[in-house]
Order: sequence, then C-alpha cells, then structure tokens
Amino acid sequence: MKFVPHEYQKYAKEKLIELPETGLFLDMGLGKTVTTLTAIDELLNDLFLVNRVLVIAPKRVAEDTWTTESEKWDHLKHLKISRVLGTPKERMAALNQTADIYVINRENVVWLVDLYRKAWPFDMVVVDELSSFKSNKAKRFKALRQIRPLVKRFVGLTGTPSPNGLLDLWPQLYLIDRGQRLGKTITGYRDRYFCPGRSNGYVVYSYEPKPGADEAIHEKISDICISMKAEDYLRMPELIVNDIDVQLNDKEMATYHELEKEHLMGIDGEQVTALTAATVYNKLLQMANGSVYGDDGVAVEIHRRKIEALEEIIDTAQGQPVLVFYNYRHDYDRLMESFKSYQPRTLRNQQDIIAWNEGRIPLLLAQPASMGHGLNIQAGGHIIVWFGLNWSLELYQQANARLYRQGQKQGVIIHRLISKGTVDEDVIKRLESKDQTQEELMMALKARIERYKND
Repeated sequence: MKFVPHEYQKYAKEKLIELPETGLFLDMGLGKTVTTLTAIDELLNDLFLVNRVLVIAPKRVAEDTWTTESEKWDHLKHLKISRVLGTPKERMAALNQTADIYVINRENVVWLVDLYRKAWPFDMVVVDELSSFKSNKAKRFKALRQIRPLVKRFVGLTGTPSPNGLLDLWPQLYLIDRGQRLGKTITGYRDRYFCPGRSNGYVVYSYEPKPGADEAIHEKISDICISMKAEDYLRMPELIVNDIDVQLNDKEMATYHELEKEHLMGIDGEQVTALTAATVYNKLLQMANGSVYGDDGVAVEIHRRKIEALEEIIDTAQGQPVLVFYNYRHDYDRLMESFKSYQPRTLRNQQDIIAWNEGRIPLLLAQPASMGHGLNIQAGGHIIVWFGLNWSLELYQQANARLYRQGQKQGVIIHRLISKGTVDEDVIKRLESKDQTQEELMMALKARIERYKND
C-alpha cells in the first residue's frame, strides 16, 4: 500500500529526524507507528545516522503491530525486523539475526540491559507507549535509565503521557532528555512544581500542581515534545457513550449488599492502603458484574442482569460485530457459555485480527489490559460494550481507541453496563474525574465503609 502522509505526519517525521531526543505524544489513531518507521528508515538508509534500532513495546504490540505496519506500506517493506520474544534461547537467536529493527516487549527490558550492560549495541531506542515507564520506582525504568547515556537517539511514543496527573511526566521526560528540562530527580521536580495535597501526618498521599505549573512544565518540554490531538487533525466519526443502567431485583440487591458489607466491614478499623483498596474494589466490581470468586476459588453467580443487557445489545445490533470488554476470568467463562451460539472469540494471533477486520467474528471478547495498545482493528466493527469497567483511565481510553481511531468509517458507540447502587457508579465517577490518584480510590472506599456504619 502506498503511504500518503498527512501534513501532521510529515511534520512529526521531520522532527523525529531533526531531534536526537523526542517525545511524540500523538493522540490515539494518528499513526504513530508508521510515522516513526518512516523516520527510522530515513535515519538508517538515507542519512546513515543510526545503525541498530531497538523498539520496546507492550507484548501484543511487539508481537504484531511493528511487523504488520512495516509489511503494510510499500516504502517500508525492505526493513528487516527481528522480534526478540519468547524464551531466553529464542530471544538470543533473534538478537543474533541481522536486522534493522529489533522489537522487544517491555517485560524483558531488564533482561536485555543485564545482557549487554556497557556493551549496549543499539544507538537508537524507541519506547512505544512511554507511559508504561511512568513509575520511577519500576525495574524497567531503572534498567533503561542505566543505559540511557549509551543511546544516541531516543524516541518516546504515547497518546497518554500523563493519565494520572503531571507527576507521571518526570520519569518519561527523564528517559527522553536525561533530566535536562524537568530536573535530575523526581524530588526536585515535585518540589519545584507541586505542593502537598491530601496527607496524614507526615505521609503525603497526593500532590497538587502549583498555580501555573501546567503551563510552565509544557513550556519547558515543548521544544522536544510533539503533542497532537486527533480531533485537531482528523475528521473522526461521531462517538456516542451510552450508559445502560442495570437494575438488580430486591433479592439480588440484598445479596450484593450483604457481600459488600462483609468485605468492607472486614477492613474497618484497619489502615486503608492503595493495595487494600484495590483488592476490595476488585471483589466489589466482580459482584457488580454478577459473579464472584468464593474462598474455595470457585465462582459463585449473584445475578445475570448484565448478561441480559448484553443479549439485548447484541440482538439490536442485527448481526453487526460487537466488541465486549471484560475484566475477570469468570466473566469470560460466563460470556462464552451464555453466547456460545454466536461463536465468540478472542484475538490470539494475526489470523484472528484479519478475521475480525473482515467482519467474520460476530462477538469479540477482550481483556482491556491485553488490547490496550497498538492493535488496528477499527475495520471490524463500531460497537463496544464494557461488560465490566475498571479503574484505569489509561486502559479505558486505549481500549476504546481500538475502534475509535483513524480509518474508522462509522460512528462508534460505547455501551457501558452499570449495575445501579453498586461500585460501578464509583468507577464511572472516577473515569470522568481528573483525579486519578490512588488516594482518590482509597477515599471512595472509606466513604462506602462509612455508609454501612451509619446505616
């Protein structure tokens, strides 16, 4: 296929070539991969400015997207890509191949750094979904930080550089420019641009940007970060979000409240930590979906209201493909059993992706964490159903962008199934709030505990 770049893609490509360190913050669906590959091709084969390129990506993207994109476009088909995946033996064999670009999943970054250390062989590194390096305490960040001085050109790609707030920017910008713009340490960055927010004694749970911090930070990084929004450059189809209230009957609601109270009051009086909140909320979200794991590890069904709501959606779709996002294994099992007449499938390989894009999969089940980045499946459908929501705004946005992205020809509708009177309502508030901190999650949990104590 012949690549005819949009003007914004031409601009982004030229900046990737001009700047040795770049943050390409293109919104979802703007073609970050083909733009970056085009720049790499020129750097390798026209300008001879780099010799060996490493791409670090989410596992599914590493397995498929970069290879597929290079094979898709006529001007990129000559690029040789080696996927450094699988067992250590398979990864070593891939590294020993002669190639232009080596693609590795982010889980193996520490392994790769330990393998080469000061003999680091890649003079250009591209991190696809740079936001996955937003924690300065993560091993993958620390590993990449060690070899960053040995990298001549560095590119960070993401559509969501600060999904949980501006504090997320420091680790990502450090990898890009080694601390030149936002400082060498997270502490210095925090002291300069933030002030303590919610706290308990000496423990600070969150930080709030100082007045003018947003503008100051963006001014600092504007010379090396290219930020573009899809709505500014694409004539995107209409996006409709349709919240479907699912009403449990009195008996089902009583069962839900009984189990919810049991879980909440079980931690009453204890210090509520981010881990505690996440664990309890996982249980509550399962119950809102209609099933929960018991102490014996066996799933117990509480209600089928979301199953019934999904049946109506699929029936109304009149044969149009439907993409359903689920969170838990027992949800997947129930969906597979309840809708087996539709022959539901998941995306396991390239053949499944092709089948979906050709409209041959009427019901696609997907776990958002495995579908969040890079997959181009917008040709296969325009109907999304969130059977069960989760707390991550980044996962939510990235998952929706599998269909609502460049190349989508139809208006996209996102159905969100919400069990009334349950924790589902808390999740919706959080997804629509700018406050994505762990403290906000804990405060919501404490509020539910107090509600039961006051009843």
